[in-house]
Amino acid sequence: MRSSAWFVANYALLILCALRLIDGTRGHRLCGETDYYYEYTECDSTGSRWRVPIPQSPGACTGLPEPVRGTECTFSCEAGEFLEMSAQECTPCAAGSYSLGSGIRFDQWDSMPAGFSSLATSLEYNAHRDERLTCNSSTWVPQGSYLESNRDECTVSLIYAVHLKKQGSVSFEYQYADNNLLFEFFIQNDQCQEMDQSADAKWLKLTNHGEWATHTVNLKSGTNILYWRTGGVMMAKGVKPVLLKNVQIEGVAYTSECFPCKPGSLSRVPGSTACEPCPRDTYAGHGASSCTPCNATTQYAAEGSAYCKYRPPCSKKDYFQFHTACDNEGKTHVIYKWIEPKICLDGVTGAEPLPPSGEKEPCPPCNPGFYNNDTAICSPCPPGTFSDGMKRWEVARDHIQSGAGSSDNDYLILNIHIPGFKLPTSMSSHSGTEFGRITFEFEIVCVADCEFYFMMDVNRKSTTVVESWEGTKTRQTYTHVMTQNASVSYTWAFQRTNQPSDVRRYVNDVVRIYSVSVSNAVDGVASRCRACALSTRPSSSTCVPCPPGHYIDARTSRCTECPRNTHLVPHATPGPDACKPCGPASRSDKDHSLCYSDCHFTHTEGNVTLTYDLSLLGSVGSLMNGPSFTSKGTKYFHLFKIGLCGGKMAVCTDNVTDLSIADSQREKGEGISAVKTFICQSTIIPATGRGFHTALASQSINLADTLLGVTVASTLDGIRARPELYPQTTKKVPDVNFYYRSLEPTSSCESGRSAVVTLRCNAEKSTKGELAVPSQCPAGTCDGCTFHFLWESSAACPTCTERDYHQIEGACKGGHQDLLYVWTEPKLCVGGLSLPEKKTLPCEGVEFWVRLGAGLGAFTAVLLVSLTCYFWKKNKRLEYKYSRLVISANKECEMPGADSCAVMEGENEGDMEDEIVYTKPSLLGKLKAIASKGNGEHYEHVQLNSSHSKALVWS
Repeated sequence: MRSSAWFVANYALLILCALRLIDGTRGHRLCGETDYYYEYTECDSTGSRWRVPIPQSPGACTGLPEPVRGTECTFSCEAGEFLEMSAQECTPCAAGSYSLGSGIRFDQWDSMPAGFSSLATSLEYNAHRDERLTCNSSTWVPQGSYLESNRDECTVSLIYAVHLKKQGSVSFEYQYADNNLLFEFFIQNDQCQEMDQSADAKWLKLTNHGEWATHTVNLKSGTNILYWRTGGVMMAKGVKPVLLKNVQIEGVAYTSECFPCKPGSLSRVPGSTACEPCPRDTYAGHGASSCTPCNATTQYAAEGSAYCKYRPPCSKKDYFQFHTACDNEGKTHVIYKWIEPKICLDGVTGAEPLPPSGEKEPCPPCNPGFYNNDTAICSPCPPGTFSDGMKRWEVARDHIQSGAGSSDNDYLILNIHIPGFKLPTSMSSHSGTEFGRITFEFEIVCVADCEFYFMMDVNRKSTTVVESWEGTKTRQTYTHVMTQNASVSYTWAFQRTNQPSDVRRYVNDVVRIYSVSVSNAVDGVASRCRACALSTRPSSSTCVPCPPGHYIDARTSRCTECPRNTHLVPHATPGPDACKPCGPASRSDKDHSLCYSDCHFTHTEGNVTLTYDLSLLGSVGSLMNGPSFTSKGTKYFHLFKIGLCGGKMAVCTDNVTDLSIADSQREKGEGISAVKTFICQSTIIPATGRGFHTALASQSINLADTLLGVTVASTLDGIRARPELYPQTTKKVPDVNFYYRSLEPTSSCESGRSAVVTLRCNAEKSTKGELAVPSQCPAGTCDGCTFHFLWESSAACPTCTERDYHQIEGACKGGHQDLLYVWTEPKLCVGGLSLPEKKTLPCEGVEFWVRLGAGLGAFTAVLLVSLTCYFWKKNKRLEYKYSRLVISANKECEMPGADSCAVMEGENEGDMEDEIVYTKPSLLGKLKAIASKGNGEHYEHVQLNSSHSKALVWS
């Protein structure tokens, strides 16, 4: 029994072992080298780490190698090598691949590489914004060999995070040709805190069109989050995006594998640190160590191509013409040549043959300042230039025109360098703000969205676009004035279309430049003779410079100062007419270079004269209007600065595109991006809501550089003030208008911009006042060319005079009376006369007038009583006589009757025999009788009936 149990147990153990063996052979095989890879653990506090195997498929095999101690955390291989993890040794890269050692590189952008992300910043809320206009579609777009940024107002960030074991760096190449876009690069740590970074490293400088610039920034050990951020405001049509390529990061711990060469490139030998592009007419695939030639008869390939293209039949776009040097007969030969490299097939069906060369044409005349001296050569010769044969400009007799280029979206670049400017001897370097000017005549003919740029680079700091044109333009002239004496490079760039394409469609689109003239250039030549001021020394014929504000008198060849309150017009014919009078209420500076207001103004209307002292307003006023929102909801403001009077100019600066200029220089108006003038404007982008860490000022422009005059009139020199744009005022003080103009033409304002600053007296405002723009024109202009500003201030009121206050007499107390002076309300004056002091004068008190009034009252009472008694007595006498007459009339007797109710003196009562007829007077009659008593009449009207033939009536 016991032995049988032992047998059963051993048999079960044997079966279990067999099952385990079968299960091991079925799913838990021993791991091979292809079943796992090695990685290092995180470094501990001592700076050490372990190498551990990681299975490709967990649970697929058993028997993984044991962890072993790894290399030091700061260990890295040299460039061209990678760390072979099995042996933990540096191994050279194989041919067809490369390594940066402790770095990584991103140079292929067919798709967004792993680790990169594009994020559009959330926009600020704007209730008036269309919800459909969002930034969901704004992103960085891979374009094969580079990344392309957005072209709209949205703020889009390209983000990449990297962890460095030691200090390193990041470098990249970029194109940034349009300052309508803002482009910054900054770094954050893992706590989202921005690393300390100078402005030069944060804000990228502008590049010339078609040129790539390299930017390098040092990185600290640890986590670094890299941000490439773009954004813009008020984007115009055809904005050029930012292009980014060849991003390289140094400072990673190690590279465990080599990077294969991208298509179109190769690395010939092991241990390569970079791949080189395949030569022309060859191609290569991914990870190539050699390039394959194309079929030279039917195919071609550009440098760095991943495949070959078939050669098309030749057409007119595949050749160009040029002219030989003039011969002794004044003739030039027209030569035609194929554009190199030649990619087309001639001699096949549909091919355009090369025109025959050798045709003679008359030579064009020499440029101004050159002469041929009866030879075939114009002297002196201009500096030599070069061309690669692909993007050259073609000389065509009386003009130079853009060539074919290699593709329609190529930039065709033309450049001229001026080492500096030198004013003519007869002109002082302080006689004005103009050192020279460049003038060129051009014409554009195109059917696509072509663009023509004129740019300049001052002192090789940054290239800025001076002016640009789009589409077809008729033959016209453009002039740019140089206001500082510096080395400058002028560049013309022409692009047929900004859409990349392998097919040529717009080869006939062309720009023609007929002439280019630069005045006062160093080492330049004279194109004509000009008047010269002679030295005042006897028997001297030396030309001398005129002091500032002086012109050359043609009769005496001497320098004569311009009259008072006139300014010297540049480039005017020498003579008194070169001095132009300043406008109303303006005066010239001591150099007669410009006219300005001295902050004092006088206006006379009738017999009233108003005097203004505007110095209390301050020399420069500013106005931040807005906010405004773009179609994408981006908030921005317009900052206006106005240098009103006192000769102080306003300065607008750009804190993005010219970072090499210090803040102190910006305040003085120095630097290519600073605008120093009477009125200027900047676009301000607030830091909040855009992801930027500081407010940005950009697009500074000049609105007014010439003061035309100061007047209360509504028009001056063709510029009209528009008081109807502002709230109407009933005050009697007139508005004072400052009229300005900018002589610099723009594409939308051929005659330049103009501005009107209206000063309005408002006693409720402070002396600094408040600037405003019309509510109907929130941008300050309704037509884009004329700007209107209203400046309300108590300092805009006239100075106070005697008309502005009145006198108040106080009560007489104790024989004294006070005289007070108060301002007439509302007070519409400032400064000037002050209120006179209170005066005290002697006066008669109230008691005297009371006594006098009482005496007069008593006298009047007595007089009235006397008159009453007198008239009462007279009335009694009349009543008595009346009663006698009544009695006598009623008696029936033959006694003779009286002819009258009273016997007048000298009359004989016996002589009157008339009959008396009496009628009782009415109430009205009594009143009349009483009134007649006051007139000296002492009798009533009585009609007497006489016995005679005639009645007598007293009246």
